[in-house]
Formats: sequence, C-alpha cells, structure tokens
Amino acid sequence: MKKFNADSMGEKLLRKFAGASSRRSMLSRLGAALVAAPVFPLLPVSRAEAAKPDRSPETKTFFARTAQTKDDTKCDYWRYCAIDGALCTCCGGGIHSCPPGAEPSPVSWVGTCINPDDGKAYLIAYRDCCGKPACGQCGCDNTDRETQLYVPQLNNDVIWCFGTSSMDYHCSTAVLVGAAS
Repeated sequence: MKKFNADSMGEKLLRKFAGASSRRSMLSRLGAALVAAPVFPLLPVSRAEAAKPDRSPETKTFFARTAQTKDDTKCDYWRYCAIDGALCTCCGGGIHSCPPGAEPSPVSWVGTCINPDDGKAYLIAYRDCCGKPACGQCGCDNTDRETQLYVPQLNNDVIWCFGTSSMDYHCSTAVLVGAAS
C-alpha cells in the first residue's frame, strides 16, 4: 500500500504546470488580470438588497412627512415635492396635462416623491406649460431634494419652455414616470 505524500503530489502538479506553460504566458495572464481588476466594480451588479432605502419617518423630508394624496390643487399634494410655479390643476389643466392653448415643454426637471399611501418612491417629471401668460393661481415652491443650478435636471428654478413656440410660462404639471426603487 502506497503512502499518500502531499509533497510529491504537489511537486508533480507543479512540474506538469511548468512544462505546459512559459514564463511569458504567465506574465501576460498576470498583466491582464492586473489591468482588468479595476474594472470589476463598474460591472452592473444587483445591489437591491444592499441599497434598500430607509423610509422611516425620521429620515423623510418635511414635505414627505406632511404630504397628502387627496387634493391635487394644494401644494402639499405628494407629487408636488419638487414643483415650482403655478399648478396646472388650478389653471384649467390637469396634473399631467396643460390647459387649452398652452403647449407642454419637451424638456422637464425631475424629482423623487414618496407616496404616503404606499410608502414607495416615484420618479416625477415636472413639465412647464408654455405659450400663454402666467396663470398666477396656486403658486408652489417646493424644494424637496432640489440641487444647485449646475445640475439643471434636478433644479426647479429654470423656466423650462425650451423647444416651444413661446417662452411665456403658464403653469406646471407633475407626470408620474414610474417607481423609483
């Protein structure tokens, strides 16, 4: 009966490996691994479990804690967390539609609002309605998670009537895009 010897087994494996490969191929593989290693964190990986948002009352913004879901003509309506301007629901339009005679801007700014009924966050696209004089009713200036002007897609201080026939601002809509997370 032969006795198992780890040293001789290891030596045989290493000699076989050394006979089948060269130093150059080993160095090229090692170099490729060193070059590719920094790219691994950039690969898309599901981080849903690691990044579950904390939506406890203490972590919510003031707007999210006091928002309501019943009256879309009030500034504290849940979709209006980042709106700035007159509400189209008070100016002859709807929450996601411009009043007659006004034209929706093809560009928008966005916000992430929490619906108090289900506790989920939703992406809202705020679009200005243009081409008519300012409505002047139900003026809101909610700045929940607003960023500086150098990040314009998250800033509500810009008149977003770019691409319309007139730069006259009338009112703003709040279109539900979908669930944020």
